Amino acid sequence: MRSIRYFVQPGGMLQGRLRVPGDKSISHRAIMLGALAEGVTTITGFLEGEDCLATLNAFRAMGVHIDGPEQGQVTVHGVGLHGLYAPSNPLDMGNSGTSMRLMSGILAGQAFDTVLTGDVSLSRRPMRRVTEPLTRMGARIEATESGTAPLRIYGGQRLSGIDYPLPVASAQVKSCLLLAGLYTDGVTCITEPAPIRDHTERMLEGFGYPVQREDKRTVAVKGGGRLTATAIDVPADLSSATFLLVAASIAPGSELLLEHVGVNPTRTGAIDILRLMGADIEVLNPRLAGGEPVADLRVRYAPLHGVRIPGELAPLAIDEFPALFIAAACAKGVTTLNGAAELRVKESDRIQVMADGLTALGIAAEPTPDGMIIQGGTFSGGMVEAHGDHRIAMSFAMAALRASGPVSIHDCANVNTSFPGFVSLTHNAGLRIAEQTP
Repeated sequence: MRSIRYFVQPGGMLQGRLRVPGDKSISHRAIMLGALAEGVTTITGFLEGEDCLATLNAFRAMGVHIDGPEQGQVTVHGVGLHGLYAPSNPLDMGNSGTSMRLMSGILAGQAFDTVLTGDVSLSRRPMRRVTEPLTRMGARIEATESGTAPLRIYGGQRLSGIDYPLPVASAQVKSCLLLAGLYTDGVTCITEPAPIRDHTERMLEGFGYPVQREDKRTVAVKGGGRLTATAIDVPADLSSATFLLVAASIAPGSELLLEHVGVNPTRTGAIDILRLMGADIEVLNPRLAGGEPVADLRVRYAPLHGVRIPGELAPLAIDEFPALFIAAACAKGVTTLNGAAELRVKESDRIQVMADGLTALGIAAEPTPDGMIIQGGTFSGGMVEAHGDHRIAMSFAMAALRASGPVSIHDCANVNTSFPGFVSLTHNAGLRIAEQTP
């Protein structure tokens, strides 16, 4: 992958009416369930980022005919739960933890062997959190000595349903086990330690598969059913929209209308946290699209103040914290986050990497084992390392709006995994950003 850096001039404000790319979580699941369904599934708003394309290409390699993507349009000719073929080569998941973890659940139920690989970053991420419960279900999986990829998944195993309390609040682990549960004898029942994303459950129901919800934190599926093709309308990604919510909140004179954004209540922690800090965010025209709640979001500049982030909101904003740390750096007073140790095992150690970047730009940021303490202040110009993490790169691009000098961000190529067109969209809205190839 070629080296890319961002160079962002200080100041400016954001204006306009924008639609950010489609939701990454929903795009992944639409391809997966569409491939395993009986019939033809049509997808609109599909995120044509590298992560979701890794999922799409994996199913093509297993014999699924897929038309597109073309301007967000994808047509998946489903083969049913047992219609996949053995791929001729290992399946490369690139930088996508969602692809690797969810695919592990699906592949554990197949009749053939597969190998899942990924890039250097993905190959460092913990996979025991899925391989251990899958093994309890009867799967046979080999990983490295440290429990990381590549994963060799042996086919022809008889899977049984399990009752499994999640040790960490991870939608990827929950989804992996629910997908494996489609192939089991009996019922697979997952209990969450805290509310987490429910895209998989919603989409299973959209494909006609029964999902049992015993209470707010327990979900179950019974093996042996079938998925029926449907139409999926992918909303704009709230995680991507959060960078713009933060940017407009911190840059005086800014006002943005973000269209057709997914506002699933298991994902809206970032909006709640920004509002606690004093952000001016309106949720307009709420509606349903393909079973998912969507709305338009209007955000205007507002002075922010530091807060102690409520623990119950941490799992609902886990992917958005790099952007929220930028908001905290621009807020008056101290912002404290605890209960977010999961940030340390994302595409990078997002607690340490964000703390290093904030410090490099003149902000007092103290990393803790499970969060951060940030004293609001004034960004200087300077250079920060994104460490190949798309969310780190985009967060520090927004910091330049309140910086006293230019901000240079290195190692930004992976932004294309989740937000293709980031530079052009934000530049047209008013961010003084340029992409450079050293």
